[in-house]
Amino acid sequence: MPEPYYLTTAISYPNGKPHIGHAYEAIAADVIARFKKAQGFDVRLVTGTDEHGLKMDKTARESGRDTLEFASEMSSYFRDMCATLHIDYSAFRRTTEAQHHAASVAIWEAMAAAGDLYLDRYEGWYSIRDEAFYDESELVEGEGGKKLSPQGTAVEWNVEESWFFRLSKYRDYLIELNESPGFLEPESRRNEVLAFLKGQELRDLSVSRTSFDWGVPVPGSPGHVMYVWVDALTTYLTGIGFPEREGEFDRFWPADLHLIGKDIVRFHTVYWPAFLKSAGLPAPKSVFGHGFLLHRGEKMSKSLGNVVDPLELAERFGVDQLRYFLLAEVPFGKDGGFSSEAIVTRCNAELANSFGNLAQRVLSMIFKNLEGELTPYARADVDEALHSAVNSAGTGDLTAAFEALDFSVGIEAWMRAVFACNQYVDEQAPWTLRKTDSERMRAVLLTLFEAVRNLAIAIRPVVPTSADRLLDQMGIPADERDYAALADAGWYERLVASGFRLSQPVGVFPRLELPDEDGA
Repeated sequence: MPEPYYLTTAISYPNGKPHIGHAYEAIAADVIARFKKAQGFDVRLVTGTDEHGLKMDKTARESGRDTLEFASEMSSYFRDMCATLHIDYSAFRRTTEAQHHAASVAIWEAMAAAGDLYLDRYEGWYSIRDEAFYDESELVEGEGGKKLSPQGTAVEWNVEESWFFRLSKYRDYLIELNESPGFLEPESRRNEVLAFLKGQELRDLSVSRTSFDWGVPVPGSPGHVMYVWVDALTTYLTGIGFPEREGEFDRFWPADLHLIGKDIVRFHTVYWPAFLKSAGLPAPKSVFGHGFLLHRGEKMSKSLGNVVDPLELAERFGVDQLRYFLLAEVPFGKDGGFSSEAIVTRCNAELANSFGNLAQRVLSMIFKNLEGELTPYARADVDEALHSAVNSAGTGDLTAAFEALDFSVGIEAWMRAVFACNQYVDEQAPWTLRKTDSERMRAVLLTLFEAVRNLAIAIRPVVPTSADRLLDQMGIPADERDYAALADAGWYERLVASGFRLSQPVGVFPRLELPDEDGA
């Protein structure tokens, strides 16, 4: 049985439509999932929407909508985003689902049984936008001396009866966990969390609210609903069958990776592991806090009017082109910028001109000069050298980088292999060989055929639709497109023996044009 691999995105808060940041995270998670599948893992990818909390209820009421009806509509936009961007998730979970309520109650009761919940009175600063409580020492001063959260959001003084979780009990455990190699990446996020844990005594955490009723009711405590982060984080368990403890859940928990934005790292590396420890469940194996996308150097906000719809970008430039650009352009874990000009420039240079043109030239010459026929051929030393370059950079280095979530580094290695192929074409000049040495021309073209196939398989997690369109034209069977196929020495001979003959090829990476009036 294949080894299991379980990863999640953050559970998106759908009080507005998806923006490019949601798309960025979903695309990265999908690439990881496809990459692990290509390696032979049995993968589960879970995403969804976090629909409870004061902010959601307030937004619905202000628009005159029933809260559940509003949540259902908004959640559908996130599901549509996933469909458009080819996010191949295993489960899309909504926190308003009955199974999720049962899971939330189960983890609450487990924490209560551990003696980690007690009833008291909460007085403190609360950010509706962040759905988070903040200590006085964490607040920053805004315009006119107004108190703001560390994220720059408005806070208000809140007083109400609340259930509390004994977070202080788990301080030593959380420090040890966050210091363990590989648990929290990148290093900058780890340093921030450890500074928080070591710099002060942990205060027990308010985990219920009585000022609104839009949430999972606290069992045995009328009038209380669970703090949204208890509820939302539990989605990672719901996605693999919890509270059932057999089958999917036993096989896939603990999660191999929570992929989240850097602004919610504390919830995932302090609160979540403590809840799990209290409930007798293991912590996730790793958490990665990626950076933000900046539009022309600015953080996007509705007030600035620079929020970008990812579906519009996908329609304008192509889904695979958008996926490729976001992972190639931004070192994963750091903030990065994007613009229409940058998308067009990179995708034209790398996908259209370099790889797309390489594939189209090679397949066209085989169709024209070899009548599309694939035959056995003898490799010269220069041909072996090209295959070594492709296998080393285009697959080996890419795989190592993707394993470390260094997507831009992996794609750069893949591009080195593409450049090596283009240099080989120029040096071997098959158009000249056609007149002087037809057998050598055949060997050159078929060497390139193999190289293009390997490059397409290697980059397939990033551009799955385009890669499959190319591999379809090349006669590569659908079940021979994973990374094990790259090590299969007999694939070419089988393809030759099948009698496959190449038809007139069609390009898969058209050149992009910048719109006359660019709004992105």
